[in-house]
Formats: sequence, structure tokens, C-alpha cells
Amino acid sequence: MEGRDNNGFIGDGSPSIVGQFRWNTPANPTRPGAPGVTSIHLTDVELTGGKTVNVEPTVPNRSAIPEPAADRDQWGKGVEFLMSCIAMSVGLGNVWRFPFVALENGGGAFVIPYIIVLLLVGKPVYYMEMIIGQFSSRGSVKVYDMAPIMRGVGYGQILSTTIVTTYYASLMATTLRYLFDSFQSILPWTVCEDSWAGSCIPSGVRNVTAEAAMTALNSSTAVSLANRTSSAELYFTKVVLKELDGIDDGIGMPDVRLTLFLILSWSLVLLTLIKGVKSSGKASYFLALFPYVVMTVLLIRACTLPGAIDGIVYFLKPQWDKIYDPKVWYAAVTQCFFSLSICFGNIIMYSSYNKFRHNVYRDATIVTSIDTFTSLLAGCTIFGILGHLAHVTGKSDVGTVVKSDAGLAFISYPEAIAKFEVLPQAFSVLFFLMLFVLGIGSNVAMTSCVMTVIKDQFPRVRNWQAATIIAVCGVLLGSIYVTPGGQYILKLVDYYGASSIALVLAIAELIAIGWVYGVDRLCKDTEFMLGHRPSLYWRLCWRWITPLLMFVILIYNLVTLEPLMYKQYVYPTIAYDIGWCIFAFGLLQLPIWATYAIYKQSGKTLTEKIRNSFKPTAAWGPIDPATHYEYKKFIDED
Repeated sequence: MEGRDNNGFIGDGSPSIVGQFRWNTPANPTRPGAPGVTSIHLTDVELTGGKTVNVEPTVPNRSAIPEPAADRDQWGKGVEFLMSCIAMSVGLGNVWRFPFVALENGGGAFVIPYIIVLLLVGKPVYYMEMIIGQFSSRGSVKVYDMAPIMRGVGYGQILSTTIVTTYYASLMATTLRYLFDSFQSILPWTVCEDSWAGSCIPSGVRNVTAEAAMTALNSSTAVSLANRTSSAELYFTKVVLKELDGIDDGIGMPDVRLTLFLILSWSLVLLTLIKGVKSSGKASYFLALFPYVVMTVLLIRACTLPGAIDGIVYFLKPQWDKIYDPKVWYAAVTQCFFSLSICFGNIIMYSSYNKFRHNVYRDATIVTSIDTFTSLLAGCTIFGILGHLAHVTGKSDVGTVVKSDAGLAFISYPEAIAKFEVLPQAFSVLFFLMLFVLGIGSNVAMTSCVMTVIKDQFPRVRNWQAATIIAVCGVLLGSIYVTPGGQYILKLVDYYGASSIALVLAIAELIAIGWVYGVDRLCKDTEFMLGHRPSLYWRLCWRWITPLLMFVILIYNLVTLEPLMYKQYVYPTIAYDIGWCIFAFGLLQLPIWATYAIYKQSGKTLTEKIRNSFKPTAAWGPIDPATHYEYKKFIDED
């Protein structure tokens, strides 16, 4: 076995740095309060020329070695961590957000930048966060013990994660509404209500019937038909959301049914959080694998519909003129954040529960590859359905069939389900159950991230106490999004409180780890933990390519900034003011916590305090005392 498997390094031919340890026997952890490690047999290949040296270390300084967290959970098996990461990263960001972001940015013109951004931003950041979380066994705030002056990055990311969690649960509530509606004898979105007469096309009408009707119509009637809207879209906007034409006069009161479903969603998240990561790890097998069964069947069905191929070609064929549009690249970066859940603290939190020698390199490669595959699978499915809708409604441009907003998955997917001739209700139940399962997996991860920060800061707080507080706050805040004007607020909060903040804080995170802490130090930590040094590809991305790419996109986005709109609706001034206040509050975490870190540092002068705030704390490193001592020895003798 390799060193990462048996807790001790062997000569595996991996690249080495000067002073690297090769342990003949694994270090045994000491009890809290024990006198320390009494005898460790070390082989220092580089320093002794291959000779074995018996080292009798002195008793380490106990104040510099962290006490192990006796109640800190760990994954039962390594595969549970992998499945949990898949359940976290593969979620509504793939099935819901990816297709409508692609639709907004030219279909295939978005896919190529997305894959490039994945290789230059997504994979490097995902692997980096896995390393730093597993190495330190700390949550997304305490992990900045490596650079106390940058701790505001962690707090800013927690704020952004909290914001996403609130509206994520509202999407789960909408999913539950569709799930319960699926048990009706006739799916309600397949037929037109009387009040929609003259502007509605029934989604349940068979294709041959629609084609025959269009052939029989004269040219003027055909134009009228092209301007009609599918019953699935009208059902979503007029029945489920009861959506307003604007929010100048307010957002209205929360919908009763959606509010009840919101409470149910948070109740399930609460039950999962009370159990801890071990039980959520067991549930991850179902959360990660079940969605692919349903999604594959839906794709096969979509491909059999007339016009579907045109939609898939629109999705995959690049529009080369749009590839040069920086906004498309900006959308690719933000989608990469949402799809992989990078730079929100979730990955750091999950990997902090790993065993110290777990092979995170393998897991990072698997998760990022599966996530991309899922996004492309969902994209082909959605655009196949859009191609069919364009065929039925007589529209030539696939991109104009439905509006590209948060409701796309609740319009196009039900539209496909309506085409099933055999038991559409059964498949509808499976699909929306799948969508809900995806949402649960991602929301549990984001909420766990907030819980971990609370538990790290206040160890005496129990799981059920923290989980209950978060769930109650989630219901109260989430009720805003289940009002008739909720989608307007969702768009506003998503832009100012999630996408924009995530990009700025991601740059700050890369500066903190790649420059303040240092890529060289990170590579040494990786070699100590996994037994091999990260390749040149990772080092170049962490230090130069990834932060520079994101910085350029951020600058361009600020220069070409335009007022945010929802369905061509311009928000009132106060809405923009609130949005900028949310954005500013997130960024203010950086100077606030930097000032606090400098104030708390030891030093006689301000310059000395500032210098010390850039250095790791004395307790930084592996949380196990014996491993921590070996790490300090490893770093000091390098």
C-alpha cells in the first residue's frame, strides 16, 4: 500500500523535496495530556544519505499543539465522503442553473468557456480546498489559522452560503409542490385553464395533433399560434408562483402551500443535520446515485421528440462570436462556483471530516468530472425539450422558446413529462423526487458548513441546537421567496449576495492560500499528508492562472456593469440600494476581521503585529497531536 493508505510513507518514486520524512512505522496518537512522543524512528533520506537515524525528541510545547477534538465527527468510510461530495456538487446548480445560464449565453458558446474554466479554475480550486480542509481538520473560518489576517474571507463565504441556502430551500419547496401535484389523475400543467384561452398551448397535446392543427391553420392564425405560451409555463407563473408584473407596490404575502412545503423541506434538512456526517454519509449513496437513473430515462425520452435534435445542436454548436464576449466567461466562472460549490466553504468543511491520509486527489478528479458530465447531460435534456417546444410552437430560434430564468427547470421538464403517453404521473413523481433529492443533498452541505463554523466557534453548542436555530431562520428568510414577487428578490439576492461576492472572495481566498500562506508551503503540506508533491499544473494554477483569470473577469464585469433586470423589468432604486448593501456587507468582512487579527496578534509595534498576522498560528497544522509534532519537525528541518 502507499503511504496515504497505511498511515506511513514508503519510497513510491514520487517527487520529493529536501528534508522529506519516510516513516518506517505509523506514529501512534498520544492521549490528551500525555507527556508526548517518547521515541520515533525516522528515516531522513535527503539529510542522512539513506542512513536510518534514531531520534529522541524533546517534549514538545503543549501550547503549540492542538488538543484533538474528541467530539469531532469523521466519515465512516472514504467512499461516503466521495458520495457526499457528489451529492453536494451535483445538484440544482447542474439541473436548474446550468441550462438557463447556457440559454442566456448562446448555448454552445457557453459550453466551451465552461470546460476551459473548469480546467483552469474549478478543478484547481476544488483540489486546493480539499487539501487544506483535510490537512487542518478545520471549518471554513478556523482554517484561516494559516493566515489570520485573511479570516474575513471565511466569514464572507459563510454569509454568501447562508444567502444561497435561504433561496435554495424555496426552490425545494416549489419542487415539493410539483411532486404533490403529480399524484393528480391529470397533471395540472398539461391542460389550459379557461382564463388562458387564446394564449395557451396545452403541453399534453400529442405532437401529431399539434402538427395537424398547424397545417390546417391559415397564415394569420399560425402567427397567433407562434405567440402563444405553453400551459406548463403558464401553470408555473400564474398558478404556482402567482407571479406579479413588478414589485413597485411590494412583493405580496407568502403563498400558504409553498410556505408549508418550505417548512417540510427545512424539517428534513434539520433531521439530517441532527444525525451528523455519519448518517448523512449513509444517505449519500441514494442522494448521489438515484438522480442519474431518472435523468438518463428523461434524456432518452426527450431525444425521441420531434425537433429535439435541433435543440441539442443549438446547445452543443458554438456561436464563435459569443465566445469572445467576456460576459460569457464571467457566466462560466460563476456557474463553475455554483456547480462545484467551490469558494463557499462547503468543500473545506466536508474534507475536514476525512482521515488525515485520505486520497483527496482521486476524489477531486472524480467529483469534478462527474459534475461536468451531469451538467452536459442536463443541458442536452433541457435543450432537447426546448427544440421540441420550438417545433410545436412554430418558433425558429430555440433560444426564444422560454425565458431563461430560475423557472426553466419547472417549465421544460414538466413539458417533457407531459409528452409521456404511459403513466406520466409515475414518471413525474420520480422526477420531482429526484429534483428534491438533489436539493436536499446540496442544502444539507451548505447548512452543515454554517453549522461547522458555529460548532468550531462555540464547541459547547450541540448539533440539535445549532440545527434548530438555522432551520427556523431559514424558514423565516425563505418565506420571502415564496411570495408573488419572490422570484424578483431571488434574482436580486442571487446576483448581489452570491455570484458577485463569490468571485471577489474567491480571489481573496486564492491570495490567502497561494500567496500569503504560499504555494510552496501548501505543496509541502500535501507531500506530508499524501506522500507526493502536486504537479506543475496545480502549482501554476494556484499561484498565477486561476487568480489572474478571475481578476480579469471581475474587472471587466465592473467596467461593463449594467442595472440588473428580471424579465426586462427594471428594479426600483431601493432594490438596487439593498443589493449593493448586501454586497458591501460581504466584502467588509475582509477589513473588519483583518483589523481584529492585527489587534489580537502579539508584538510590541504595529508593524510587528501586522507581520505576525500574515503568519500561521502556533496551533496550525494537523489536529492530531502526534501527527502535528511530526509535521512541525518536518517543516523545521526542511
